[in-house]
Amino acid sequence: MKNRRAFLKGSTLAVAATVVSPIIGQQKTNTSTLQEDSLYMIGPKKGYTPEIGTLLSTMEMMRHWLISSVKDLTVKELDFQLDDTSNSIGAMLLHLAATEKYYQLNTFDELSWGSWSDTIKEEWDIPMNLGENAREIIKGKPIDFYLNKLEEVRNHTKVEFAKRDDSWLQKSVIFFEDKPTNNYCKWFHVCEHESNHRGQIKFISKRFNV
Repeated sequence: MKNRRAFLKGSTLAVAATVVSPIIGQQKTNTSTLQEDSLYMIGPKKGYTPEIGTLLSTMEMMRHWLISSVKDLTVKELDFQLDDTSNSIGAMLLHLAATEKYYQLNTFDELSWGSWSDTIKEEWDIPMNLGENAREIIKGKPIDFYLNKLEEVRNHTKVEFAKRDDSWLQKSVIFFEDKPTNNYCKWFHVCEHESNHRGQIKFISKRFNV
């Protein structure tokens, strides 16, 4: 939770520097206005308003890089911990799914942070918070388990993004520490959070045989 409170300090500045392009229309993007549909083309996507499509294309590129880093890992490697206080790669993958899930609830369902049902908390609180409980419980799963969780959550994000327009991204609310933010900043954080953990995953992967 502390990390959630701290992200505004870094993410808001990053958003200001990288994603402050003006809203250029609220119509879903046509194929005629799209450049070649490539993983490495950051920009509007068919079926989404321009800014939402651009955000999603960034998230999808980051997800591709993440999957490329972990898709061949064994159960032993997914469960590997550098020490007694570190998180395994498997736990971090489930944590990323939990992070996206909770931002879905906060932004799509407009639920205040932590106000979701006990059923949801039972499934997602442990990977969301990581720590000792996650180290004890999140283990013994093959890579497909984690990739399926990530895909399941991401598919819901895509469906919900398609229902919204660029003005929704700019909707301002008071978030942690009584500071204003918008949905764009929140979802940018989901993306950069994945980048952060991918760096940790790559670091750990190089130490399996150390």
